[in-house]
Amino acid sequence: MALTLRSSISFVNQKETKVLKTSDDVPAAVSFAKFKPSLRLRAKNSMQEAHHTRENSFSSEARRNDKWEKVHAPSVAHNHNDSKRVPVFVMLPLDTVTMGGSLNKPRAMNASLMALKSAGVEGVMVDAWWGLVEKDGPLKYNWEPYAELVQMVQMHGLKLQVVMSFHQCGGNVGDTCSIPLPPWVLEEISENPDLVYTDRSGRRNPEYISLGCDSVPVLRGRTPLQVYADYMRSFRDTFRDYLGSVIVEIQVGMGPCGELRYPSYPETNGTWRFPGIGEFQCYDKYMKASLAAAAEAIGKKEWGAGGPHDSGQYNQFPDDTGFFRKEGTWNSEYGRFFLEWYSSKLLEHGERILVSAKGIFQTSGVKLSGKVAGIHWHYRARSHAAELTAGYYNTRQNDGYLPIAKMLGKHGVVFNFTCMEMKDREQPDFANCSPEGLVHQVKMATTTARAELAGENALERYDANAYAQVLSTNKSDSGSGLTAFTYLRMNKKLFEGDNWRHLVDFVRSMSEGGRRARLPASDSHGSDLYVGHIKGTQEKHTQEAALV
Repeated sequence: MALTLRSSISFVNQKETKVLKTSDDVPAAVSFAKFKPSLRLRAKNSMQEAHHTRENSFSSEARRNDKWEKVHAPSVAHNHNDSKRVPVFVMLPLDTVTMGGSLNKPRAMNASLMALKSAGVEGVMVDAWWGLVEKDGPLKYNWEPYAELVQMVQMHGLKLQVVMSFHQCGGNVGDTCSIPLPPWVLEEISENPDLVYTDRSGRRNPEYISLGCDSVPVLRGRTPLQVYADYMRSFRDTFRDYLGSVIVEIQVGMGPCGELRYPSYPETNGTWRFPGIGEFQCYDKYMKASLAAAAEAIGKKEWGAGGPHDSGQYNQFPDDTGFFRKEGTWNSEYGRFFLEWYSSKLLEHGERILVSAKGIFQTSGVKLSGKVAGIHWHYRARSHAAELTAGYYNTRQNDGYLPIAKMLGKHGVVFNFTCMEMKDREQPDFANCSPEGLVHQVKMATTTARAELAGENALERYDANAYAQVLSTNKSDSGSGLTAFTYLRMNKKLFEGDNWRHLVDFVRSMSEGGRRARLPASDSHGSDLYVGHIKGTQEKHTQEAALV
């Protein structure tokens, strides 16, 4: 994989002219360092057991790279001198680490990181996939490719956000590759299908382990919470010398897509399509037992037989159902009981994982963050049906995001929210969307809860209007500004002429606190972009960069 910049724009100053050309055959333009994890790391990764040594596995590499720290003075994410400056990170490709357990196309990665650094980007984000790291068996971790990436990021003076990705990759919006859960976990699921979320029709979803069995020893004698904790502890011990300096943030995965939610709108096999309301995911035996116990505890045993019988199917609209329609049973005594139980189970799940992560990383100097989904369709309906099935008890009468913000704020965890780039007018009328209203509500919730708010774009956008919307959201008077923004995602199109200029301009504007009202409007055509629907985009090939 080679990065070829056929553009004559500079990454630092667009008035300058600079050409960077690299390929696997022509290495002259970029110095490619050889990144070799130490023998101790290789030995440790080959069979890492339950006890985790406190000796860092490649501290010698850290010492050798001290000179890079002196050249590129570190700035810790979310804690910068200029309180108005918003650091920008860029998500790396989902397949940055291959299924074979190696760093994917390191030469092109090296060149890409150099370009991002020159653009003023703070750092990058990468998924540390459970299905890759612990693939060979329980407590057998392979961190080698991530070690190579960490050293490469450090060499370029960048920072790294790492996602503890306990979910599968594949089957959701934007998924471009397939990385299932570890094989030994899938074996357990095959023997006990109730380990995963299940809908009313009995459809099993293998994206993530059901929160219903969080504290049950169903994974070779360990509970899912213990498995997650052991994984994070192994990461901490392996990368101890880089935490707080190179690795500045750990985003803790708490559900599908790494988000604190239920998998209520799965795209796999066409199960769900925008803007369907989705379905409740509470029909595995562990969730059913919890619901039955909650109902019996209040003397309403009949309410514990299952979820609402009239909540419809994945691709219906609120008014098609008895539960979600305007005067539906979502606002009845039973509806309030069920929604409170369903959402509180999700909140408890998130808090249990974050408390564990907090204990593991508390002295490491890294920030912790948790991601919440931006479910903006049917937001204008009274019931907010799509949010309810995902586990957010947000209706006209109930604020579903304030409890989440309070929980995250209590533990000092950053509230990471998506759909920051979306405008209401870009959405189709029939979907009853309001991403701007949703973002405003979340900003107010985090302000009230005194929780830090960071943002992401939900879908790939390259146009100036999308960046301008993020800038507008950051500088608006309602609620606090963003503490960081992570751009989705690094790929071939990002390095194309106008797309690249828009990113460079955006990074500069965010470094100034987002004071510009909007970016230069070289893209005059708004993108009618929403989940599952893209139209009206115009590709420009005047200047092109290619990831080959």
